[in-house]
Amino acid sequence: MIGVYVIVDPSACVEPTSGRARDPRVVCEQAIRGGASRIQLRVKGLDDRAHLALARDLARIASAADVPFVLNDRVDLALLAGASEVHLGQTDLEPSDARRLAPTLAIGRSTHDLEQVARARVEGVDRIAFGPIFPTRSKERPDPVVGVERLTQVARGLEQPVVAIGGIDVARAPLLRGTGIAEIAVISAVCGAADPAAATAALVEALA
Repeated sequence: MIGVYVIVDPSACVEPTSGRARDPRVVCEQAIRGGASRIQLRVKGLDDRAHLALARDLARIASAADVPFVLNDRVDLALLAGASEVHLGQTDLEPSDARRLAPTLAIGRSTHDLEQVARARVEGVDRIAFGPIFPTRSKERPDPVVGVERLTQVARGLEQPVVAIGGIDVARAPLLRGTGIAEIAVISAVCGAADPAAATAALVEALA
């Protein structure tokens, strides 16, 4: 069963009709209600105190539902918030340094090409995200699209679970069945949906 890994980004938590901002805590709760397998908080531009407060709130919500909570980028805040995992990009701390700071945290790693995948494989990370699989608008300067065929090659060649990311929505999700991935990661498909719970449930169904 492929899980739905929901990345809660406050900048993407917007009601589609009115354009009003939504509380990321509510989006988190709704995503979990819809069947999210994992929740990640990705924040840009918040001061550390506000970032930590939000991370703690989402960690509590996820923990109460027995759903793993991941914090993006920040090992220090992940520890303070009680996260179960930290997710590192290519310009964040090296996994070996993160492991020294936080030996109990699981570590996820973003990768965008085969060279980065090979490096992540020997770094001993616990989860490898690969993408973008499809064109995406969630990043200002996205990496080149890797496609489903390359994703399948990566997922079937790794011991670590692979998370597909980038441009995935309910229409494209069925294309990822049979690729060998563990989860899909989504942002706007849930955070920007009219009903985040229903959107998450639809993704779960599309992958079944």
